[in-house]
Formats: sequence, C-alpha cells, structure tokens
Amino acid sequence: MADAPATAGPNEDVVSLLLAQHAQIEELFLLVAGSTGPARADAFNALVRLLAVHETAEEEVVHPLSRTLPGDNDALIDERLAEERQAKETLKVLIEGGVDADGFDEGVLLLRTSVLQHARYEERYEFPRLRQHVPPDRLRQLATAVRAAEAAAPTRPHPGTESATANAVLGIPLAAVDRIRDAIRGASK
Repeated sequence: MADAPATAGPNEDVVSLLLAQHAQIEELFLLVAGSTGPARADAFNALVRLLAVHETAEEEVVHPLSRTLPGDNDALIDERLAEERQAKETLKVLIEGGVDADGFDEGVLLLRTSVLQHARYEERYEFPRLRQHVPPDRLRQLATAVRAAEAAAPTRPHPGTESATANAVLGIPLAAVDRIRDAIRGASK
C-alpha cells in the first residue's frame, strides 16, 4: 500500500495526476473495508493522509484556477468546497473514534459514497473545463504545483480551511503539527 499520493510523470498534466489520485483513494477505501486489525488502521491512516493532502492541493491550486475559467463557475466550485468540508468533518469524527469504534464501518461507507461522488463531479464537470480552457503546458506545470502543495499540506483533515486563503494562512502551521504527530505515531509503532 502506498502512503504517498500518486504522482504524475514529467509529461502528465494536473488532470491526469488528480485522476490517478482519485483511483488511489478508491483503492484505499476498499482496503479499509476489507482489512482488520493493524492492516485496517494502516489503510485508514493512508486514506486520511491522501485525502488531506489531495484536497488541500485542489483547494490551493485547482479550484481557484477553475473559478477563473470562462463561464459561471462559482456555484460549481462552492459545491465542491462544501463537499470537501463535509468530508473533513466526517473524517475527523472517524479519526477520533478509531477504526474499532462502533459505527466506524457505517461511517466509512458513508464517507466513501460522498467522496467518490465528489470525485465524479470533479471528473465530469471541473476537469474537462480545465482541459478545454487551459493550455497543455500550463496543465503540466500545474501538476508540479499540486505536488508541491501536497508536500507542504496538512496530513489530517481541518474543516474550515477549504479556501486558498485559509490554506495559505493556516496550512503551514497545521501541516507542521500534523507531521510532528505523524512522526510520534510512527515512532511509537
């Protein structure tokens, strides 16, 4: 199981990178559902980390760009941000309860449904517009920007930081705290 998000090659664009990460997220949900004990906890931790960095990068790089494309995109992006906030809130509850808590299975199933629906909306409505209106060389540069945003992103969900501004102001301190917690958890295993 990969702990790091899927990365694009030098010729892949941001849409290809995000699509690969959507597939990785779906795979991690299946691993969480099909595992028990420490394997389940590891799969869930990998899922939490990937969702956190992936959504942060979309909020910092992709969604702001989508707002600038021709047409009225504000409602589309506002809906995606609301979905991301809801997913962060659900993830936070699941993390606090732990993988052995009553209701974890149901919570993960509901989260899976909403996260995959969110991904399909991006894939159907947002990503095609990016490919239509953004030059291919710029889309490749954006893949690099997304990887950089993910490298500095928090590794846990933080509801309320769904805007590029909130991520810019709070992202680095939250990422530092999350990464220290991750190191402590890793050292204690």
